[in-house]
Amino acid sequence: MDTKDILLLLHPAIAIVVVYPLIGNVVSRALGVRKRRQELSSGNKSKVSPAVGPEHVKLGRWLSGSVVALALLGLGHEIFLKIIEEQVWVKEPFRVGFVGLIFAATIASLILLYRAEPKIWRGIFATLTGMGLVLLGCQPEIFRRTNEWYISHYYYGIAAALLMIFSLAVIRDIYQDKSNRWRTAHIILNSFALLLFIGQGLTGTRDLLEIPLSWQEPFVYKCDFVGKKCP
Repeated sequence: MDTKDILLLLHPAIAIVVVYPLIGNVVSRALGVRKRRQELSSGNKSKVSPAVGPEHVKLGRWLSGSVVALALLGLGHEIFLKIIEEQVWVKEPFRVGFVGLIFAATIASLILLYRAEPKIWRGIFATLTGMGLVLLGCQPEIFRRTNEWYISHYYYGIAAALLMIFSLAVIRDIYQDKSNRWRTAHIILNSFALLLFIGQGLTGTRDLLEIPLSWQEPFVYKCDFVGKKCP
């Protein structure tokens, strides 16, 4: 494997080692929180530890940041690798500078979102982070599989990352809202995010099978992918 191939494996490796274990822990704590709330609301003493709530919040914040960071890693690798290989800065210096600026601004917005406390600033930094992801994803270097968006690793990933950004922005409101509307929205949206993560695992595995090693590319890309034949 060349350096290019090793760098390509960083994205799926971090997903397997960091993100998916976090997903399992967050879901486990979420079920514990739900069970504890149900037992207490029925007037019974709960056997679930009171620490399950704070643990769910802490792990959820780690998961949200990890998902967004992983999306940035995947987008950045594909964009900047092709920019370097094709010397795009010669033809489009303004766009290359704009992409670099957006990438840095998105990272800064994510960091500030973690630190922001007033609702208005959480909304601003969440919007900037989400806009940065979408703008980076719109670059021509990104393979989006738009004709098959319903099984696209890119679209699943962007949707999951946007939901994680939303979760970071509203986490304080969930515990301040006595009507539980934010909590209900949080449960519904993150249940959908869990389905997206499952789809990410399936589509990511498929994409790894489709990407050849760098030294194999000249031979593999001569194949007829529609007729499934190679010279």
